[in-house]
Amino acid sequence: MIGGNNSNNVVTSLILLSICSIIFVLRTPLSDFTVEKQRTYAVHRVITLIEEREIQPKESPEIQLGNQDNLEDYINEVKEYDVCIAGAGLSGAVIAERYASQLDQKVVVIEKRNHIGGNCYDYTDDETGIRVSQYGAHLFHTVNKRVWEYVHRFSDWTKYEHEVVGIVEGKHVPIPVNIETVNTLFGLNITSVEEMDDWLSREQVKYDHTPRNSEEMALSRVGERLYELIFRPYTIKQWNKEPKELGPEVTARIPVRNNHDNRYFGDPYQALPSNGYTAIFENLLCHPKIEVRLNTDYFKVRDNLRCGHTYFTGPIDAYFSHTGYKKLEYRSIDFERKVVKDIGDDNTFQPKFVVNHPSADANFTRIVEYKHMLNQTSKHTVMFIERSKDGGEPYYPVPNDENKALYRRYQELAAKESNVTFVGRLANYKYFNMDQAIINALELFDKDSGLKEENDDHVAFCVPTSQK
Repeated sequence: MIGGNNSNNVVTSLILLSICSIIFVLRTPLSDFTVEKQRTYAVHRVITLIEEREIQPKESPEIQLGNQDNLEDYINEVKEYDVCIAGAGLSGAVIAERYASQLDQKVVVIEKRNHIGGNCYDYTDDETGIRVSQYGAHLFHTVNKRVWEYVHRFSDWTKYEHEVVGIVEGKHVPIPVNIETVNTLFGLNITSVEEMDDWLSREQVKYDHTPRNSEEMALSRVGERLYELIFRPYTIKQWNKEPKELGPEVTARIPVRNNHDNRYFGDPYQALPSNGYTAIFENLLCHPKIEVRLNTDYFKVRDNLRCGHTYFTGPIDAYFSHTGYKKLEYRSIDFERKVVKDIGDDNTFQPKFVVNHPSADANFTRIVEYKHMLNQTSKHTVMFIERSKDGGEPYYPVPNDENKALYRRYQELAAKESNVTFVGRLANYKYFNMDQAIINALELFDKDSGLKEENDDHVAFCVPTSQK
C-alpha cells in the first residue's frame, strides 16, 4: 500500500497523476482501449499502479506527467474538423458514423462524461457480474425497417419482448392495462375484446373536445377508477405535477389494451443487443476518421475548434445560456443500487425485469432487476430503485404550455446559428425513443449531406473480419 512519512507528497502525486490520466484518456484513440477502462482509468488505474509498485509517480512510461496548465494547453489546442459533434449519445454517434463511413470526413465527438453511449451506457457490475445500465433500462423496439437494418450493422441482437407489471393494491398486474389487469383489480371475468371494449366504453369520460391535458387524456381512455389507481399517482411521482398540469402526450404514450397482450410494446421489431449497448457505440465510433474526446466540456473548447459544421446534442438552453432566458424544465432520476446475495443462479427478486410502483405509498417509481435481461446467470442479483427528481442529469423534458413556449424562443435563436444543427432529445426538447433518435439522425444526415445512396457493408467498419 501507499506508504511514506510525507502524506502531502502522496496526495500531490495522486492529483498530478489523475490529471495526467485524463490527458491520456483524451489523447488516446477510442479503439485503443475499452470503454470499461475509460470509465475507471482517471483514478483507479493510477492508484492501482502505485499500490502495486508497478510504476513510480515520476517515472511512468505510459503517463506523461503534467499540471493543470498542461491540461489547459491541450484543451486550448486549435484543431480543424469537417464535422464537430457535441455529445456521444445515440444522435451524435450515428451522425459521426455516417459522415466518417459515407463521406470519409474527419469528425470529432466531444463528450463531457467519462464514457461514450449517453444514457444507453451499460457495463458489468463488479460485485455480481451482471450487465447493468448506468442510467436506467433501455428497451429497443421499432416499426422502422431502416432503423432495424442499420442497428444490425453494429451488433448481434437477441429477441426480447418486454413485459412490465405494476404492484397495485398489493397485486401484480400487467402494465399497460389489459384484460388481465381489469379482471384482477375489479374481480371481473372479461374474456373477449368485445367485452373489454364495452367495459372501457362505460368507464371512459366523454369530452366534447380533444383532451387538453394528461388528466383528460387518461380519463378519456381508461376512466376514473384506473386513473386514480395507476395513472394519476404514477404521473405525480414521475413529474412532480398533477396530470392536468402536463400536456396530453404524457399519458397518451401509455398503451391501453383491449386484449390479453402482456407486451409493453407492440412493435414488430423488438430485441436487446447481445453484447450490450456500449459495444454498439464502440462499433459506431471506431472509424479511423472519428476522434472522441471524453471528459471534455464542449463550451470550454468550442472557440478553438474549426468546424465545417457542428451538431449539438445537449440541452438547447445550455447552448444559449448567455442570453439570460429562463432555463427549460427537466426531470431527472436518482438510482439506488441494491444487491441481494446468494439468491441462486436461476432465481430473481421480482417476477419481471421492470416492476412499476404507481401507488403513492411507495416513494419510488419502479425497480429494475437486470438479471432478467438476456437471462443472465449469477448467484446474486442487482437492482436499481428509481426515483424521479428535479435537478441532476436532464432526462425528460417537461411538456407543459410554459416550457413549450420557452422552447419556441430557443428555436428562434437556433434558426439564426450559422453552421450549427441542434439534434436529439435534449436539443429538440422532445422525448425520443431510441429508434426515433436513430431515424432522426439518419434522416438529418440524408438532408444535410445530400447523399442519395448509402455505401454500406453488411456490418460496421470495425467488426472483425471473422464476423462478416
